[in-house]
Amino acid sequence: MRPAARIAILVAVIVAIVITLAGCAPGDAPDSPGYVSGDGTVTIFKDGAEVALAGTDFAGDTVDIADYRGKVVLINTWYASCPPCRAEAPSIVELDARDDVQVIGVNGRDDAPTVDAFDRTFGVEYPSIDDSQGAATATLQGIVAMNAVPTTLVVDTEGRLHARIIGTADPSTLRSLIAEAGGAPESVEPSAGTAG
Repeated sequence: MRPAARIAILVAVIVAIVITLAGCAPGDAPDSPGYVSGDGTVTIFKDGAEVALAGTDFAGDTVDIADYRGKVVLINTWYASCPPCRAEAPSIVELDARDDVQVIGVNGRDDAPTVDAFDRTFGVEYPSIDDSQGAATATLQGIVAMNAVPTTLVVDTEGRLHARIIGTADPSTLRSLIAEAGGAPESVEPSAGTAG
């Protein structure tokens, strides 16, 4: 084989490798390794199933969704290094500040110090269930498919599943879903400094 042909083959192989690697490299933050992408799809459940969820938070306290009957509950799966989880955290915190809403996080990846750091960074006051053993996720999977992180479930004031958002939750969509699930109308502003 002639040297020129060898060089041409070598260049073609290198170009093919570069193109392949570029196609595999993560682009935007949601495509980062370990993140299963969701596109923000909303599913509304007519006559949704009752949601029973309980566990222990990262401080060792019991968290039970039944304690929040009468409020709209947002169940939000997350972990600290998930870019969309970080992006939606301020709006989730803002919704938890409402008197008619309670947020419960579900985190199966992080340890307590990582969760504490995330909570301090974003001003999180709501509990997150330590789901390192997967029991909370298994319970939720028995009710509705949990295909991505983040996923947010909207549970109505009677404890029934109203809606699911797979991927980053749009704040205006969440406010509308909260109103549909029995929360205050969208035009009502949260009380300043009130924990949910």
